[in-house]
Amino acid sequence: MSTGKLWGIGLGPGDPELVTVKAARLIAEADVVAFHSAKHGRSISRAIAAPYLRAGQIEEHLVYPVTVETTDHPGGYQGAIDEFYEQAAARLATHLAAGRTVALLAAGDPLFYSSYMHMHRRLAGRFDAEIVPGITSVSAASAALGTPLVEGEQVLTVLPGTMPVEELTQRLRETDAAAIMKLGRTFPGVRQALSDSGRLKDAYYVERASSTRQRVLAAADVDEADVPYFSITLVPGPTPTTAIPVRGASGHQPATDLAATVTTPGRQATAESRPDDSITAAAEPNHTAVACAPGGHVSAPRVSPAESAEVPGEVVVLGLGPGDADWTTPQVTAALAEATDLVGYTTYINRVPERAGQRRHASDNKVESERAAMALDLAKRGARVAVVSSGDPGVFAMAAAVLEVSAEPQFKDVPVRVLPGLTAANAVASRVGAPLGHDYAMISLSDRLKPWDVVAQRLSAVAAADMAIAIYNPASSQRRWQVGAMREVLLEHRPPHTPVVLGRDVGGPTESVRVTTLGELDPDEVDMRTLLIIGSSTTTTFDTPEGTRVFTSRRYGSVPSR
Repeated sequence: MSTGKLWGIGLGPGDPELVTVKAARLIAEADVVAFHSAKHGRSISRAIAAPYLRAGQIEEHLVYPVTVETTDHPGGYQGAIDEFYEQAAARLATHLAAGRTVALLAAGDPLFYSSYMHMHRRLAGRFDAEIVPGITSVSAASAALGTPLVEGEQVLTVLPGTMPVEELTQRLRETDAAAIMKLGRTFPGVRQALSDSGRLKDAYYVERASSTRQRVLAAADVDEADVPYFSITLVPGPTPTTAIPVRGASGHQPATDLAATVTTPGRQATAESRPDDSITAAAEPNHTAVACAPGGHVSAPRVSPAESAEVPGEVVVLGLGPGDADWTTPQVTAALAEATDLVGYTTYINRVPERAGQRRHASDNKVESERAAMALDLAKRGARVAVVSSGDPGVFAMAAAVLEVSAEPQFKDVPVRVLPGLTAANAVASRVGAPLGHDYAMISLSDRLKPWDVVAQRLSAVAAADMAIAIYNPASSQRRWQVGAMREVLLEHRPPHTPVVLGRDVGGPTESVRVTTLGELDPDEVDMRTLLIIGSSTTTTFDTPEGTRVFTSRRYGSVPSR
């Protein structure tokens, strides 16, 4: 059998529309899509590529064991990273050896301060490998300024902001134009180098280039505490001949600016992928750039703090209910009508009728944190945002993700409300009677955000406590073994005749509800749209002309009623 091919896919600076046609095609065609993130699990590369993914693809999530924190690895930080790269390469090699095509995603360009190069070094000698170049964040930041970066015989120098201040100062003095990567905590030293080289007065700061949160400021006005860890500095060679589109600290643009910044809602942040990008991609999704002109300065009007103050909108996290439009509450319907922007998983957004003038930001179902950050940022700039979930937003849905991200200091002034919805467990239960009539637990079988050992431990504990259980997210196209494993765990505590309710697409056009037993439960009948209810020792079934009815008695054993 022939081996597969490794594609290093450059995604560009963050705007999904800046992904090249070739990159988009190869992402969609790949058998395996691989991407990096830090331990928080949020990957900007995957978020950029999400519009081009297709159902059924294998995803390899390569999670860095460390980024900037300390480690107890015997080889220190470098030892931990080297071991990670070897293990990641081995995972990809398994797919390539099996004949699968692997698309390894890289924000920016794969060979420009990118994590891809570490996989290329380890795999290109054994497998066919090809690079698809991407637009770098240097180009995106230059475009944000709207002025040429270099011309004629000028020299552009790329410098890391981690260089010693003295060396950075000297190089800034000697070059015609420069791109300084990796600001963040290094920004004080970078700004000192700009000052010592005599170029601070001509410097500009670009934040979140190519995203909807893009800002341009004078470098001297930047708050050092707010600079993202991974960022860029641009020093254009030619003197600008048009006003730089300077924005106030809140993101408002002066009306007298000659240049305008055009953005599209829903764009992601600028990034160049590497271990540090994994941090900033989600925890700090706002990559930045600074630029200055060596021979002159065109000053654009500034706005005062009072003029640039923002009036935040709000985020309302709401649940549509399981499927039937009649199950959506009047309170939720009103909130949807009042929203300027809808944010959510594509399937759920499509359930909401379109309204003139209302913006819809649909995305993949595995980018909860990025989706939450987008909603909060829109609200921070005055939008009334409805984050749309199915069922109830507080049950394995978006409420927790939004509240978690809203705890970040940058969103402290953004109001967040949660509107309840009918959850799938109650909808399924109603179709057969009252199987959740006594104490019960809700457990998600998905091991995407928690390890299977934790899932199994909780299943065992609840089964031993003799509680009914509502099982969410039991299976998917890529997770087929968990239902069988769950059954084995439960059979250690429950008899085979324990009633089980399978409800699929309840409230939807393909609704089906069936009652079986734990011993006869067939995992092949279960998919992501199915909810399971596992009965307790007091759960009873009986037949009626309308079908099997199920209830769990509120009386327990010999305990007298009160």
